[in-house]
Amino acid sequence: MLIANPFSGKGLSRLAIGTIISQLCSNGHVVTVHFSGELYPEQLALKYAGQYDLLVCLGGDGTLSHVVSGLLRSGASIPIGYIPTGTANDIATTLGLSKSPAEAVKTIIGGKPLALDIGLFAGGYFTYIAAFGAFTSVAYSTPQTAKRSLGHLAYVLSGFAEVPQIKARKTIVEYDGNTITGDFIFGAVANSTSVAGFLKLDPSRVDLSDGMFEIVLVRQPVDPAAFLDLLTRLATQSYDGDNIQLLHASHVKFTFLEDVAWTVDGEDGGVHREVEISNSHKAVSVIV
Repeated sequence: MLIANPFSGKGLSRLAIGTIISQLCSNGHVVTVHFSGELYPEQLALKYAGQYDLLVCLGGDGTLSHVVSGLLRSGASIPIGYIPTGTANDIATTLGLSKSPAEAVKTIIGGKPLALDIGLFAGGYFTYIAAFGAFTSVAYSTPQTAKRSLGHLAYVLSGFAEVPQIKARKTIVEYDGNTITGDFIFGAVANSTSVAGFLKLDPSRVDLSDGMFEIVLVRQPVDPAAFLDLLTRLATQSYDGDNIQLLHASHVKFTFLEDVAWTVDGEDGGVHREVEISNSHKAVSVIV
């Protein structure tokens, strides 16, 4: 089953679709193509995935997130092949998948499934990140037309526009029996080494299948020295200071004093005062 989002990234060409289907068919697969339209990718996977033994997703991070959610809700246990055509492609970067459709389909044909942890958030699923605070709305608020014409630069420009609106949130963070409180301008629960292209985690500290999330918390800098320290740590991936912390946990709860907007896999995650996030260990398999 091939689920394709023709509007992802800069759009798909007929040549790319033809190459993908041709290669799959040449290697013994009988391909049924579903384009997202009247039914979203999640609905397509939920309705039809049980009829197939391989599910290929053609789209960006958001499309894959919907496909994973639909597959899990369907109860079908089949591997996912991912052909990334989005703007950020954080998941593909983490998994080392090619951004070339012709190369990505070769991985699906000749690769092997890797079991991945999936997040549970507010009754739904996420594949690689749930976050609040600075720049988190950029992914879903940036117009699709801008993403197509400017690519990753569209995210950067939207991020600059959001700077004046950044504010700290008084937060209680409870994780695996521990508690942290503080004024945070950014918080993320991730299972990825790349977050929106601007935050990179050391691959040696990230295991996608260990049942644990990486939790990144950024405090509001209180003076220029603290701000400089924060920038230095972001640049050097040193996330173990007073202004930025990297934690590991299988379950985390955030409590705020006000409604806080979240983004989940680059899309609107709703507004919440209390959020609990759990790790679903090795819930899906993606071919790498």
